[in-house]
Amino acid sequence: MPFVDRGAAGRRLAQRLLHLRSANVVVLGLPRGGVPVAFEVARTLDAPLDVIVVRKLGVPFHPELGMGAIGEGDVRVINDGVMRRTGVSAEELADVEARERAELDRRARRFRGDRARLDLTGRTVVVVDDGIATGSTAAVACRVARAQGAAQVVLAVPVAAPDALDRLGEAADELVCLEAPEWFVAIGQWYSDFSQTQDAEVVDLLDRAARAHPAPAGSPTADADVWVRDEEVAVHAGQVTLAGHLTMPEAALAEGIVVFAHGSGSSRHSPRNRYVAQRLNRDGLGTLLLDLLTGAEEFDRANVFDVELLGRRLVEVTAWLRAQPEADRLGIGYFGASTGAASALWAAAEAPSAVAAVVSRGGRPDLAAERLAEVQAPTLLIVGSRDDAVLGLNQQAQRLLRCENRLSIVPGATHLFEEEGTLEEAAELACKWFIDHLAPALQDED
Repeated sequence: MPFVDRGAAGRRLAQRLLHLRSANVVVLGLPRGGVPVAFEVARTLDAPLDVIVVRKLGVPFHPELGMGAIGEGDVRVINDGVMRRTGVSAEELADVEARERAELDRRARRFRGDRARLDLTGRTVVVVDDGIATGSTAAVACRVARAQGAAQVVLAVPVAAPDALDRLGEAADELVCLEAPEWFVAIGQWYSDFSQTQDAEVVDLLDRAARAHPAPAGSPTADADVWVRDEEVAVHAGQVTLAGHLTMPEAALAEGIVVFAHGSGSSRHSPRNRYVAQRLNRDGLGTLLLDLLTGAEEFDRANVFDVELLGRRLVEVTAWLRAQPEADRLGIGYFGASTGAASALWAAAEAPSAVAAVVSRGGRPDLAAERLAEVQAPTLLIVGSRDDAVLGLNQQAQRLLRCENRLSIVPGATHLFEEEGTLEEAAELACKWFIDHLAPALQDED
């Protein structure tokens, strides 16, 4: 697969756009899947990020046939040829536009909240999506950006169908595409992880980007958090070097930091764990997402379930983190998902003085059953109500824990918390647990 996930694709795409870094650039992501790609592009170019919300205007008796499109700011692009051929009246067009305008406004509010849409007047606009199959949405987005005042429009995607690229020649001033395979079937086939992007992830990425590029003084986002560190790191653990991503908002100097232990088959690029990390960052908690196995080690599936190996690595990583000047006196927590929860609990038992709180999301604490009675850190077990097997395992594990603990069941959630609103609820539960237990841990050291 050319791309691990959307974030990795965005980082590669950004390298092809470095020539724009000194320009007056705005990056626009097409929701939802284009936003994680656009976020990485905006971060590399040090440019503001926004969404570009567009809606197709379908012919009333043939909705799949577009007679135009609309964008924010009362922008409307009409295909006069389709209007003539179909005989759609001005009244019918107005009715369709009114319905689609209401949906467009709803989505814009959902993604952007109270922030104003970025002004594109006279700027170079980079429109980003996670891929192009037919090109119709991308073409409309480029036309809408131009109608909103963009001086130059660049369309950038990781992968696209070659025939779609041919049709997009006039839509943008510049077209950047990393992969255009002749055997293109679908966008998802070019990603190892093409899981659906949730609305909540889009919201958090936009919030995070807004903090990096705060609005002028006096605007709602002028008092955004200051980021001390937000970077890829190499963590030495014994004989190996592990890849991680460390994020330290300034407020984390008083709140704490959470180390993520990922589950089987996951990595520091996991969209779900990244979403939870971003939610913690918003409340002033630092995060360290890292891969407890090297790329070569992941090929041996036995390593993925070696809880003792992963737990010892986590203890070593915690020692490395404690040596970082920004984390010297912070309360440290562990967040474990699936099998990663077992390694987090194992590490908490192995080094009880190193960790102040543990949260397990859809975890397998049973894999560390022999160490559960030794865990001293307050532990929150989060499980979906529809994850029957894992729910039973967590109920059994709770009886083995001797520390302060709680089992929180998220209604309607299955193992991966893919249902609407369930991941958000899990993140809120985790955030409250860490804030309640990490800040007091810091105070106890004073």
